[in-house]
Amino acid sequence: MHLEINGHPTQIPDSCHDVERLLAHLRLGYPVLVELNGLALFPREFASSRLQDGDKLELMRMVAGG
Repeated sequence: MHLEINGHPTQIPDSCHDVERLLAHLRLGYPVLVELNGLALFPREFASSRLQDGDKLELMRMVAGG
């Protein structure tokens, strides 16, 4: 499957058919902010948010700091 992740064309395995599996594949862990095709997702939506060829994602890891 072909996705655009943070502005970069990216090929991912077809087994990454939802956001939760994609994050596990990328080893991003939590907390992470996810925007799918311009819509921000709640973490509770990751498993139910299906990915399709051509989707655009913005992924940002949250870090503590001051």
